[in-house]
Amino acid sequence: MRFTPIATLLSAALLSLPVHALDLLQAYQEALANDTIYTSARHALAAGEERLPQAKAGLLPSIGIGGSVNRLIGDVETLGMTSDRRSTTHGYSLTLTQPLFRMANWETYEQGKLSVAISQTQFEQAHQDLIVRVAQAYFEVLTAQDALASLQAEKTAITEQLAFAKRNFEVGTATITDTHEAQARYDLTVARELAAINELEIRRAALQQIIGRAPGELSTLRPGVGLSGPQPMRIDDWVDSAQSSNYSVISQQLALEIAQREIRRNRAAHYPTLDLVASRNYNNQDGSNLTTTNSVKATSNNIGVQWNIPLYSGFAATSRVREAVALQEKARADLETARRQAAQEARQSFLSVNSGLAQVRALQAAEVSSQSALESNRLGYQVGVRINIDVLNAQQQLYSTQRDLARARYETLVNSLRLKAATGALQEQDLVQIDDLLEP
Repeated sequence: MRFTPIATLLSAALLSLPVHALDLLQAYQEALANDTIYTSARHALAAGEERLPQAKAGLLPSIGIGGSVNRLIGDVETLGMTSDRRSTTHGYSLTLTQPLFRMANWETYEQGKLSVAISQTQFEQAHQDLIVRVAQAYFEVLTAQDALASLQAEKTAITEQLAFAKRNFEVGTATITDTHEAQARYDLTVARELAAINELEIRRAALQQIIGRAPGELSTLRPGVGLSGPQPMRIDDWVDSAQSSNYSVISQQLALEIAQREIRRNRAAHYPTLDLVASRNYNNQDGSNLTTTNSVKATSNNIGVQWNIPLYSGFAATSRVREAVALQEKARADLETARRQAAQEARQSFLSVNSGLAQVRALQAAEVSSQSALESNRLGYQVGVRINIDVLNAQQQLYSTQRDLARARYETLVNSLRLKAATGALQEQDLVQIDDLLEP
């Protein structure tokens, strides 16, 4: 295949363009368009909003038109004479019915408004869940990346220590045990590296499932970035807010109102109904016998009110009322369950954030100490007061501390989002604030 000079220049220009790392906010924006769970929630909202016009239809007039065509063929005997009679009847009717008093229809309309509110609340819950899922999947990829990078750095350090041990053995200043220990630690690190590579691919696939494409390179957390604690600092404030503003609690509150109106709707089966009825009727009958042919046309207009009082329906209405009362108590229990779960989520997330901040501070101090311990052990090994296993242990402790520190930072950020989600206060702006902590 031959390339023209222009095509060659274009290809070179495209290859020279900088590749930007995917940051957290971009991942969230792609998830808004591609995540199937969020797309399902969006369509569920559109379907749920249709319940209001369906419920409102019971309060609006209904108009219908009907018609019929009948053909009569028969024999008529009159005074001993038989005649052939044929007739055709055409007719139609236009009817309008406007409910004037139907309590059940009114309660259905009010339930429709509450059902729409539940659909909107569930969609907001799905939106918050998407923010948390994107952040969690994003930071799990970073956690896996940091773990792999740490293991690779540890493997490099062990390789250097292995070479150092071999040189010392060759010159007679160390035993073969030092070489075997370094080789065993190297082989173990290689096995852990392979597991870390597999874990990274799994985490990247999980993020890809949310955003709809392979994520590529990700922006990482700036080194030494400071993390702030939750505001306010009182756990009771978060718990109280969760018990009143959590979207699951709001949904259950609306479900309880629907259950209460269902009781009134079923009790309305005992109430009378009143409708305005208007109609226009037209009939045209063409008939003939052996001697005569006639045609009859009739048009009539009617308007009036129609009422109905239910007297007995086999106790079905009473049974439905008892069923609705039981479902109301179930909804009340579900509401209390939602409140307790929201309080538990807020309490757990609050404690996790503060515990994570404490862990970050402790691990930062441990990282400094581990670095100093490693340098001391290396120096001690060189002068003969430390053995090779001491250096290897110090290396492993340092890199393990670094991995734990990175994981603690990421988990603290995700738990801060979960804390706000528990109180129904999680917004896109919260994701923007975390995204500002990242760098390519």
